[in-house]
Amino acid sequence: MGEEKVRISGESPRTAEAPILPTVNPNVEKLPEPASSGIHPAFYVMVWISLSSSVILFNKWILSTLGFHYPILLTSWHLVFATIMTQIMARTTTLLDGRKTVKMTGRVYLRAIVPIGAFFSLSLICGNLTYLYLSVSFIQMLKATTPVAVLIAGWFLGLEKPDFRKLGNVSFIVIGVVLASFGEIEFVLIGFLYQLGGIAFEAVRICMVQRLLNGSEFKMDPLVSLYYFAPVCAVMNLTIAMFWEFPQVTMAEIYAVGLWTFFGNACCAFLLNVSVVFLIGKTSGLVLTLCGVLKDIMLVCASILIWGTKISGLQVFGYGIALCGMLYYKLGNKEMKPYIQEVSRRWAEFGANRPVARKMVIFGLVIVAVVILLGGIAPNTSLGYDPQNYINAAKNSFTTSP
Repeated sequence: MGEEKVRISGESPRTAEAPILPTVNPNVEKLPEPASSGIHPAFYVMVWISLSSSVILFNKWILSTLGFHYPILLTSWHLVFATIMTQIMARTTTLLDGRKTVKMTGRVYLRAIVPIGAFFSLSLICGNLTYLYLSVSFIQMLKATTPVAVLIAGWFLGLEKPDFRKLGNVSFIVIGVVLASFGEIEFVLIGFLYQLGGIAFEAVRICMVQRLLNGSEFKMDPLVSLYYFAPVCAVMNLTIAMFWEFPQVTMAEIYAVGLWTFFGNACCAFLLNVSVVFLIGKTSGLVLTLCGVLKDIMLVCASILIWGTKISGLQVFGYGIALCGMLYYKLGNKEMKPYIQEVSRRWAEFGANRPVARKMVIFGLVIVAVVILLGGIAPNTSLGYDPQNYINAAKNSFTTSP
């Protein structure tokens, strides 16, 4: 009845002139790729390292070199400045829009923010008091124990169950810092105790923040955290300073440092918090950890150059152990394993190709380690110049400036 339909489109051969359906729009392919407007992550890393190091060196300069022996007042000024700036930024920029997602009530503020702020204030006070007694290099060495303190504080606060395997991992940090402490040439017990107190308060604060951030409604970036914590910390620090340092400080001492110096110091501290906000999400945890270690090493070197701090060979050896332990603890076996395997492979290849040289390297490292530990002929790190002349010249420039 009907004609049988035959499909011939797939069977007939295509001629060269037959059109071919395009799979991609050729006009789209020819469009130039948009130029990337983002800034390279290395820029954020460099800014963060610069500001973080500058704040520490700046504080040491004011408190020790310029003779302004009022660390609580200096910390209070930083917090007051941060309070004012975060309030202005909340009303004029979008950097603090994250606070709108935080379900902050008066009850939460009193039960969570205020206690955390109290420990934050105590850690800042103890940390700045330490600058009056210890060198920047030794302070950075002691700060390497912070992961150990956080781990132990987490156990006591019930955030984690005791894990002696983790404790074994961080034991290298403790061993390294103990060696560095024994090797410290200008050891001051009260400064050492202040630093340990600051580390302990900071560890408790970190654990309390972790507990607070467990709920999704309290996720805060560092700048939003500063928005909430700075006012309560400023009030606490000013209250302590009112009884401890206000009766002693004079306007002549403030003018001797210089109002612009204080302003620059506060700006530097605040910009550090802003830089952290931009840094987050731009780099990986591995890069941040390595940059933190690099910053600590640079601060030790800066302390030697600026203040002529003498470092013993035992300190260098102990600090090296502590840094390696801190890297292993923060990154974990999973992150470190590929790098360790690569180093082991290259070391094995070196031993197979040059066995005599490998034995000489091992022998030399053993000799160096023994010399450093015994301290018999290990020289102190003296750069052969007296930085006091440069420090005095800089102090005079501050005091004579209008």
